[in-house]
Amino acid sequence: MTKLLVQFKLDQLGEPRESRPPADRVIEGDIICRTWDVDSDKDGAVRAGVFESTPGTNRSIKGETWEYCAILSGVAELTEDGQEPIIVKAGDHFVMKPGYKGRWRTIETVRKIWVVA
Repeated sequence: MTKLLVQFKLDQLGEPRESRPPADRVIEGDIICRTWDVDSDKDGAVRAGVFESTPGTNRSIKGETWEYCAILSGVAELTEDGQEPIIVKAGDHFVMKPGYKGRWRTIETVRKIWVVA
Protein backbone atom coordinates (compact mmCIF):
# COMPACT_ATOMS: atom_id res chain seq x y z
CA MET A 1 0.00 0.00 0.00
CA THR A 2 1.28 3.47 -0.90
CA LYS A 3 2.04 5.71 2.03
CA LEU A 4 -0.07 8.88 1.68
CA LEU A 5 1.20 10.77 4.76
CA VAL A 6 4.83 11.81 4.47
CA GLN A 7 6.70 13.41 7.38
CA PHE A 8 9.61 15.80 7.00
CA LYS A 9 12.06 14.14 9.40
CA LEU A 10 14.63 16.94 9.49
CA ASP A 11 17.11 14.89 11.51
CA GLN A 12 16.94 12.00 8.98
CA LEU A 13 17.27 13.72 5.61
CA GLY A 14 20.31 11.77 4.46
CA GLU A 15 22.91 13.15 2.08
CA PRO A 16 22.01 16.32 0.17
CA ARG A 17 22.50 17.06 -3.50
CA GLU A 18 25.01 19.94 -3.69
CA SER A 19 24.86 22.59 -6.38
CA ARG A 20 25.53 26.23 -7.14
CA PRO A 21 23.28 28.80 -8.78
CA PRO A 22 23.95 29.27 -12.51
CA ALA A 23 27.00 31.53 -12.87
CA ASP A 24 25.06 34.13 -14.84
CA ARG A 25 22.64 34.54 -11.89
CA VAL A 26 25.27 34.99 -9.14
CA ILE A 27 25.61 38.63 -8.13
CA GLU A 28 27.84 38.23 -5.08
CA GLY A 29 29.45 35.44 -3.07
CA ASP A 30 30.48 31.81 -3.47
CA ILE A 31 27.05 30.28 -2.91
CA ILE A 32 26.70 26.59 -2.12
CA CYS A 33 23.22 25.06 -2.17
CA ARG A 34 22.11 21.78 -0.65
CA THR A 35 18.84 20.09 -1.56
CA TRP A 36 17.12 17.16 0.07
CA ASP A 37 14.16 15.81 -1.94
CA VAL A 38 11.51 14.51 0.46
CA ASP A 39 8.60 13.59 -1.81
CA SER A 40 6.98 14.12 -5.21
CA ASP A 41 3.94 13.06 -7.15
CA LYS A 42 4.37 10.29 -9.71
CA ASP A 43 5.17 12.62 -12.63
CA GLY A 44 7.28 15.10 -10.65
CA ALA A 45 4.96 18.07 -11.26
CA VAL A 46 4.60 18.61 -7.49
CA ARG A 47 7.72 18.19 -5.38
CA ALA A 48 8.69 18.93 -1.78
CA GLY A 49 11.90 19.00 0.16
CA VAL A 50 14.43 20.94 2.17
CA PHE A 51 16.87 23.48 0.73
CA GLU A 52 19.86 25.26 2.23
CA SER A 53 21.95 28.12 0.85
CA THR A 54 25.14 29.74 2.15
CA PRO A 55 25.50 33.55 2.13
CA GLY A 56 25.54 35.42 -1.16
CA THR A 57 23.24 37.15 -3.64
CA ASN A 58 21.72 35.72 -6.79
CA ARG A 59 18.90 36.37 -9.25
CA SER A 60 15.79 34.34 -8.50
CA ILE A 61 13.66 33.54 -11.54
CA LYS A 62 10.65 31.27 -11.05
CA GLY A 63 9.50 30.91 -14.66
CA GLU A 64 6.25 28.92 -14.57
CA THR A 65 6.94 27.46 -11.12
CA TRP A 66 4.84 28.19 -8.02
CA GLU A 67 6.87 27.79 -4.80
CA TYR A 68 5.80 27.78 -1.15
CA CYS A 69 8.61 28.31 1.38
CA ALA A 70 8.79 27.91 5.16
CA ILE A 71 12.03 29.28 6.62
CA LEU A 72 13.49 26.95 9.24
CA SER A 73 16.68 28.88 10.05
CA GLY A 74 18.83 31.75 8.86
CA VAL A 75 18.06 35.17 7.39
CA ALA A 76 17.56 36.31 3.80
CA GLU A 77 16.49 39.47 2.01
CA LEU A 78 14.16 38.99 -0.97
CA THR A 79 13.64 41.80 -3.45
CA GLU A 80 11.08 41.31 -6.18
CA ASP A 81 11.93 43.42 -9.24
CA GLY A 82 10.37 46.86 -8.79
CA GLN A 83 9.41 46.23 -5.12
CA GLU A 84 10.88 46.99 -1.71
CA PRO A 85 13.03 44.26 -0.09
CA ILE A 86 11.60 42.02 2.61
CA ILE A 87 13.53 40.15 5.28
CA VAL A 88 12.62 36.51 5.95
CA LYS A 89 13.79 34.46 8.92
CA ALA A 90 12.91 31.34 10.89
CA GLY A 91 9.15 30.99 11.19
CA ASP A 92 8.32 33.02 8.07
CA HIS A 93 6.27 31.55 5.21
CA PHE A 94 5.74 32.92 1.70
CA VAL A 95 4.87 32.03 -1.88
CA MET A 96 6.77 33.00 -5.03
CA LYS A 97 4.30 32.86 -7.91
CA PRO A 98 4.97 32.01 -11.55
CA GLY A 99 6.72 34.92 -13.26
CA TYR A 100 8.52 36.04 -10.07
CA LYS A 101 11.88 37.69 -10.74
CA GLY A 102 14.11 39.30 -8.16
CA ARG A 103 17.13 39.02 -5.93
CA TRP A 104 17.67 36.52 -3.15
CA ARG A 105 20.36 37.68 -0.70
CA THR A 106 21.24 35.11 1.95
CA ILE A 107 22.56 37.01 4.96
CA GLU A 108 22.91 34.00 7.29
CA THR A 109 22.83 30.45 5.89
CA VAL A 110 19.16 29.71 5.20
CA ARG A 111 17.37 26.41 5.45
CA LYS A 112 13.79 26.14 4.20
CA ILE A 113 11.06 23.63 3.46
CA TRP A 114 9.81 24.07 -0.12
CA VAL A 115 6.92 22.83 -2.17
CA VAL A 116 6.93 23.50 -5.92
CA ALA A 117 4.17 22.96 -8.42
